Amino acid sequence: MIRNYKYSKEFVENNINNCTVLIVGDIMLDKYYYGEVRRISPEAPVPITHVLKEKNTLGGAGNVAHNLALLGCKVILAGVVGQDEHRTGLLQLLTSTGISHEGLVLKSGPTTTKLRVIGGHQQMIRLDFEETNHIEQEIEEKLKQYIAAVVSQQVGCVILSDYNKGVCTPSLCQFIIELCTSYEIPIIVDPKGNNWIKYVGASYITPNLKELNDAVHIDVMNEDDEIKRAAQSIRRKYHIQNVVVTRSEKGLSLIGARRSVHIPTLAQEVFDVSGAGDTVIAVLGAAIAGQVDPCDAAYLANMAAGVVVGKVGTYAISREELLATLARDK
Repeated sequence: MIRNYKYSKEFVENNINNCTVLIVGDIMLDKYYYGEVRRISPEAPVPITHVLKEKNTLGGAGNVAHNLALLGCKVILAGVVGQDEHRTGLLQLLTSTGISHEGLVLKSGPTTTKLRVIGGHQQMIRLDFEETNHIEQEIEEKLKQYIAAVVSQQVGCVILSDYNKGVCTPSLCQFIIELCTSYEIPIIVDPKGNNWIKYVGASYITPNLKELNDAVHIDVMNEDDEIKRAAQSIRRKYHIQNVVVTRSEKGLSLIGARRSVHIPTLAQEVFDVSGAGDTVIAVLGAAIAGQVDPCDAAYLANMAAGVVVGKVGTYAISREELLATLARDK
């Protein structure tokens, strides 16, 4: 049960639309082809999928932005895209969702795209269009200039969405963290890999259990005490104020300097965990931007994740869905 239901409901219902959040990171296009499988190909021992429907959605940092937009926040997005047809599809999605794309910088190479073929409820294959080298210095400087201009205005929170696709270089991450610190703006990091030096000084970091294991270089059991011990180690080593660990079927833990809370999952049935981390960081970011107590912010994020894992494919939660879930758990 959420500790302060009345205040949290008031925030989601009436105040979340006053929040402005900047998202910086690896923006992706998720393409889905849905169909049915009835036979094996005579050309090779692979199933033939008869495509019945296709869908494009925002992925990576774009999915974080999509979640925030559906929650009613003002969203500012910064990242890179290629000069290809996938960029066209991505920009169309951003426009239809009401998310500005003036913070997107053009690069050579492809727009990061994940193409999935699904037969029934079974994913048959995934095709990745991407280059994962660090962005060129010229592109990084353009991003820094844009981010500095945005942060100097009324931004309630900054989210760094790192998918290890080249945008979140060590120098860009540290530039953003130092900039936010100077303006006293909370910065939340969704990490990737084990090079966490670039995240030093962040307000929040949101690893899943595997990412936590990678960061501490030991196998951490999915138990409250072990999670807390590993998270405290991370806090001290990287000077991070709060660690929010997403723990799959065991929910979510918030480990801070003065208090910790372990929140059980609300999911009734898990279909697909893809995008759940994006939802957690989006709802957490919106709540922190709205100056919601961090523990209540973590509860809201956990509630939202419980909705998303019950859906198939990348899914963004709406404000109405979050309010309905909040009402059921009061």
